[in-house]
Amino acid sequence: MADHGTTAGDPELVERAARLKERVYITFTALAVVLALGSHAESAGRAALTLLIAVTGTALAVLVADVVAHVVVHARLPTGRELGSMVRVSSSALASLLLPFVFLGLGVAGIWESDTALRAATIALVVALVAIGYLAVRRLQLPLLQRLVVLLAEVVLGLAVIALELLAHG
Repeated sequence: MADHGTTAGDPELVERAARLKERVYITFTALAVVLALGSHAESAGRAALTLLIAVTGTALAVLVADVVAHVVVHARLPTGRELGSMVRVSSSALASLLLPFVFLGLGVAGIWESDTALRAATIALVVALVAIGYLAVRRLQLPLLQRLVVLLAEVVLGLAVIALELLAHG
């Protein structure tokens, strides 16, 4: 398939897209965990530990999936550079969790109640999803209306995930 002058084959663009994708995965995972923890009245410390384990496990699972997919597509193990890129992509996704961990830390320190910390973490994760969506569409070569539709679709799907989580744990 010809490139036709696009940057679709640009390794930098491919890695940026992969980072955005991983951030969406990790943020949705974290949101699901935080919502579930909020419905079970966990302490902030236990919630932070559970969240750390869940997102670390998800990041490692995504890394393993990337390596397996690479082997299937290329019929070889990734080179050191390729593996390094995969690790960077997987670990960069954890950056979207900074605020939720800060808020849970405030709960651990006794500055906030645990439920307040979990609520703030939920809000931070929803805002992170909106920010990730904005980052994904801001440079698209699409008319503004189409970019807004893409962003709105992500928000609607994000709200659907939240509704399903609340239904499951509510």
